[in-house]
Amino acid sequence: MCLFQYEDDDPEPEEPDPAGPLYVPGRPGTRTVAVRVFRTPLGSRTAVGFTTVERLTATLGAEQPWIRLSESLLRALAEPLAVELLTVDPTLTAPAVTSPSASAQASRKRPAGRVARTT
Repeated sequence: MCLFQYEDDDPEPEEPDPAGPLYVPGRPGTRTVAVRVFRTPLGSRTAVGFTTVERLTATLGAEQPWIRLSESLLRALAEPLAVELLTVDPTLTAPAVTSPSASAQASRKRPAGRVARTT
């Protein structure tokens, strides 16, 4: 992931070469696949691509739909969405936000002062 902007005369850029073809997480539609946009730990929006299917499934799960795009095409698709960052092969991810579990919802419905027994 490149978080820094480099000038063309930088002698040692962090990412000197394009990433090449990437496996990009998407959301299937009726006729198209929409590229998913993620957030960095600091809250910035970022496009994400993986160099192998194995890395994508290890991070996002085997059920995650994907499409194969070049880095330049992924950047071009993200640009109208005001997404300037591209993260390649992210290794740290947070679990997906899910609805509260049934037990958590049940505990909220108990009247105050009652203790739930567990076995």
